[in-house]
Amino acid sequence: MKKVMSKIYPLMFAAMTVFPAQIFAHGTEEEHQRESLLGNYVFFGIVILFLILLLSFILISKKVKQLNNAKNEADRAKRKQLAKAAKVFKWTAIGAFVAVLISGFAVLSGGSKTTAETEAQQLKEVTMEHAHGMSYSPDGNKLFFAVHDGLRVYEKDQWLLPAGEKHDYMGFSMVDDGFYSSGHPAPGSNKKNPFGIVKSTDEGKSFEALALYGDIDFHGMSVGYKSHTIYVFNPEPNAKMKTTGLHYSTDEAKSWTKTAMKGMEGQPVALAVHPTNEAVVAVGTEKGVFVSRDYGQHFEQIGPTGQITALFFNAQGSLFVGGIDNKSATLIRMDIDAKQTGNINIPAITEDAIAFIAQNPVNEQELAVMTFNKDGYTSSDGGKRWTKIVDQGKGTSTQK
Repeated sequence: MKKVMSKIYPLMFAAMTVFPAQIFAHGTEEEHQRESLLGNYVFFGIVILFLILLLSFILISKKVKQLNNAKNEADRAKRKQLAKAAKVFKWTAIGAFVAVLISGFAVLSGGSKTTAETEAQQLKEVTMEHAHGMSYSPDGNKLFFAVHDGLRVYEKDQWLLPAGEKHDYMGFSMVDDGFYSSGHPAPGSNKKNPFGIVKSTDEGKSFEALALYGDIDFHGMSVGYKSHTIYVFNPEPNAKMKTTGLHYSTDEAKSWTKTAMKGMEGQPVALAVHPTNEAVVAVGTEKGVFVSRDYGQHFEQIGPTGQITALFFNAQGSLFVGGIDNKSATLIRMDIDAKQTGNINIPAITEDAIAFIAQNPVNEQELAVMTFNKDGYTSSDGGKRWTKIVDQGKGTSTQK
């Protein structure tokens, strides 16, 4: 039996090398393509393993049959060992066949992680590997988080997994009738990769591809809440934008205009578009806040200087600014016309900073912030008191 197994083990090892050993990183188109193929690799690896086990069982069974009439003691002992081996391979092959059926179903359906659910699911807890955006729904009832594997919703102290495929939405921008986004499809999805620019009006159950579908992914993207004017930092030339840099569209991504960005200093890290005035856009850099009133052609620095980490225009046009002062996170509300600022009380956030800011469009007293270390807080009284709902990417529903 040892001799038989010594021949089989190398074949089994060869089959196992079909499985990719790399742990997928996050963000790039190539990485998402590899992630989408993981299910196929697993399926074909199990199929090969099953075939090896089945072939081994057949060959050993034939050898046992040949030794059925063995008369000498050595052959009878060999037959006994081979019969045991055949039994092992038989049940192992059956187990592998069951695994083939399960993995085959997972590949055909896109896997439980990517299946387009028809209804939202209640979750006891959530884990956020990465976050690309956060915003309240237009009716103010739900707080949406765009994470690596789809959307997560916080509503009435409960976490929900909304209906729809679990796409990796980037540049996530909520508007008054849905959201715009870029990003990558869920593993197993038949959607093109990357998304270019898409729009959903049913909370992610489906989306409409607007432009550059299958061509490019925008990480730096923001959309006017009511104007629906789209601004993006274009990372590379494409069919719609011949150069890199800040571009905008006022016609649902059909046509684009390059901006001059005169007067802006530093490396852009945050972008926000005025809710109603399509010409007004704000950019945050390590030098401060820069606001343009002519579609990004010219910028002026207003408000706080120093490192800016997040920007957000509320539905009324006030600009919220997340920054760092003396190694601690800060949150400021600005009137960009009067150029007046006011500090908003936030939890003590050190060695971290605000990555996303949101305000309930129906109730201005409700605020939410999320940090780069994936700590999430909400306030129902304009920032006087805060409740931590996400702790380093983990959130738990409150027991009812």
